[in-house]
Amino acid sequence: MYNHITENIHILRKLRINQTTELLTNKLKRKRGQLPIQQPHSLNLQTSLRLSFHITSFYISSFIYLHNIEIITASFPGLVNQEQQGKKTNSPQPVQTQTNGIKTLLGDPKKAIITLSLPMIVAMTVQTLYNLINRIWVSGLGTEAAAAVGFAFPLLFMGTALATGLGVGGGSAISRKIGAKDKNGGDNAAVHTLILMVIAALVYAIPLFIFAEDIFRLIGAGEATKTAAVYAQIIYAASIIMFFTSIATALLRSEGDAKRSMLAMILGGILNVVLDPLFIYVFGWGVPGAAIASVISISVSAILLFYWLFLKKNTYLTIHFRGFHFDKQVIKDILTVGLPASLLQLSMAIMLFIMNIIVEHINGTDGVAVFSAGWSVAMTASMPLLGMATAVVSVTGATFGAKEYKKLDIAHLYALKIGILIETAIAIATFIFAPLITLAFTTSPDMVHLEDDITTFLRIICIYYPATAFGMLSSSLFQGVGKGLYSLIVTILRTIILIIPLAWLFGITLGWGLPGAWWGLVIANIIGSAVTFIWAKLYVNTLLSTTPTTG
Repeated sequence: MYNHITENIHILRKLRINQTTELLTNKLKRKRGQLPIQQPHSLNLQTSLRLSFHITSFYISSFIYLHNIEIITASFPGLVNQEQQGKKTNSPQPVQTQTNGIKTLLGDPKKAIITLSLPMIVAMTVQTLYNLINRIWVSGLGTEAAAAVGFAFPLLFMGTALATGLGVGGGSAISRKIGAKDKNGGDNAAVHTLILMVIAALVYAIPLFIFAEDIFRLIGAGEATKTAAVYAQIIYAASIIMFFTSIATALLRSEGDAKRSMLAMILGGILNVVLDPLFIYVFGWGVPGAAIASVISISVSAILLFYWLFLKKNTYLTIHFRGFHFDKQVIKDILTVGLPASLLQLSMAIMLFIMNIIVEHINGTDGVAVFSAGWSVAMTASMPLLGMATAVVSVTGATFGAKEYKKLDIAHLYALKIGILIETAIAIATFIFAPLITLAFTTSPDMVHLEDDITTFLRIICIYYPATAFGMLSSSLFQGVGKGLYSLIVTILRTIILIIPLAWLFGITLGWGLPGAWWGLVIANIIGSAVTFIWAKLYVNTLLSTTPTTG
């Protein structure tokens, strides 16, 4: 295994040296007039995929190598110095029956919401900011590059949807077991979640990797087809690592450990911000360079999470694969929430997919570039809510498992109040500073003519930000208590039943153009969020009226 790791390092160095040599040679030829001057474009498909494959192989090999060392050390304690065995860093200590995270989950619901929300708000904001910066760097390559990433985003978001949904399902099941004081049940749910993760990653990545170019051609990517396919295929090649990162952070959050989840996410985000301009412009890899930067960054986060869960072993959850066998009831508990949560996210990906088609019909690839840039800002604005939503899932799951329904109600409403205040402030700031935000996406001469369109998008879309708190946090309550189907229903109402028809109606049928499509998004989100909140409040009132509360 050690030889396999070193072999991959050697191959990565060789690929980098060859690429650098080629760039320097071409630069010298251009200086002599032997080659035309070009903008940085991209790696060819073969080199990009080889590099991505060996990066992925390197990290997987490292995981297995580290895990094998840990198993050998545990099996043959005589190989380890007796003095070192007594040290905290080299020998697993007895896991506490109740960590600080567990005490937080089962304590004051308001304090739990704040304690678990803040680290995740910071982490998700950093993550989304790096996605935003990624879009800004790519936009500097021109409209074709921006459109390529825009076309690729919905399909890549589908992978995120599967991983996130599975993490929500596993996390909800674990939190409910913790609330019911069933640690063994929580451990078993964690192992099942990780096994299901591997299956889901393979099922998702393999067909999309093989048929990427055909899919993008089919949906009308046009000249951006090849670039979009290469970008997406590099990400698909590392799907197992990306799925693991999402699931591992969910496992930590489920036991109230939001801080380490935050650290892993921030590490990957900051690293990606550093690598993006280096790979895109300095190395001249273009759009594929952005994908490779993402793969390397997320892999570093994955290694840190792997260390915490499998090597350091100081989490509340204990993960053992020996003697594992599938338990239908555990799978049901996970998928009852996880499958609807994945479908919920997938419905959003489908919505983005169809919105790309609608805006392309209205204004060609320029429309897709506008939507891609503007939507990345809108996603950044929703990050505080997403951070709070993870806390709502964990806290409501634990309080539901403990049958403390009054605490559940307090946690939901308290999170909602904070969410509305935050999103109102973000909406006002977005409306005021929309022209300045737009400048970040229009540094390329090809993007300058889209300034007014992007500014218009930002000033229309920010109107629904405060309303999003009602829908997102109420949907998370449903996930926390194990009613994933309810969450799915209200999300499909918003994303498929409302957004797509209204965007088509206002943008195409009534002839309002791109602004009409944006107004369709706003109206649909406000209606959908209102319906979600009303349903959630009625459900909680039913719990409070039919069951005696404690605490």
